Amino acid sequence: MNRRTFLTSVAGGLLAAPLAAEAQQAKDHRPRIVFLWPFRDIVRAEDPVWRALREGLAAAGYVVGRDAVFELRSTEGRSDALPTVVDRLVEEKPNVVITTGELPARALMRATTTIPIVVMAVGDPVRTGLVKSLTRPGGNLTAVVHIAPELSAKRVELLKELAPRVRRVAMLWNPANPHNALQWHATQAAAKTLGLKAHSREVRRDEDLEPAFSASQGEVDGLIVAADNLLYDLRNRIAEQALLQRLPAVGPDSSFAEAGGLASYGADFVEIWRQAGVYAEKILGGAKVAELPVQQPTKFVLVINLKTAKALGLTIPPSVLLRADQIIE
Repeated sequence: MNRRTFLTSVAGGLLAAPLAAEAQQAKDHRPRIVFLWPFRDIVRAEDPVWRALREGLAAAGYVVGRDAVFELRSTEGRSDALPTVVDRLVEEKPNVVITTGELPARALMRATTTIPIVVMAVGDPVRTGLVKSLTRPGGNLTAVVHIAPELSAKRVELLKELAPRVRRVAMLWNPANPHNALQWHATQAAAKTLGLKAHSREVRRDEDLEPAFSASQGEVDGLIVAADNLLYDLRNRIAEQALLQRLPAVGPDSSFAEAGGLASYGADFVEIWRQAGVYAEKILGGAKVAELPVQQPTKFVLVINLKTAKALGLTIPPSVLLRADQIIE
């Protein structure tokens, strides 16, 4: 078949009915890709990342419409719901599962050793045990990386460049995420090199955020936010609290700067989603997931929020503005 079409079906929700899915499978023999969405955000078909996912599929002939089904399963940001949603998803036996983040990937790996998994937005999957090697992952999971400890160091350097008077930096990170520990160590090392003192602020649950900021008040003058699903969900509250405490804050992706953080620097999410779509197509075409190399980021995005800079009384150096991929005014 030279041209195959892809039908997007947003049929998710925290309690996506397994009986409905079984009924669909009984009458529909098209291959099925399921996306496990771990965030609270409502998914919209027009979002750039979803368009990128479809573009990745279309690159090899899949076009929205006919020969395969795309479905959504959401935990609505509830980590306690993850085991239930994953168990139901696995029972439905989709052809491919795509997800994002370390914890959903691990939940899927515990639940199945046969269903192919493509995970986006993870860090070093070898060091955290998700895959055996970057070139030949082994098992039933491969990844599109967007987090690297080196990026954490770059964010510290960016913070110092944006706010030269910063001397004490707090980092919000989630110890439940194995890769966050790598980010914290990289942040510590970068801070030491720049003559800064780094302070750890652990956030495992929503309720930990307020105490983390309370402990930082008057103790630090800058903030780094780790790349983590929970912290992504909390980005609006983090940006708001940082501004209230007049803390210049740098996050891991553009959504943080868009939420009101001073800046963000990280891999281009749109490109990552596009590559995930390419890999899903390859798997449906017969490729073995164990032999699909882990993809490394090739494009990085710097976003500066000038409105927040003005509120903090900061003047962004022209050299930084020239490097910025997006400026929020």
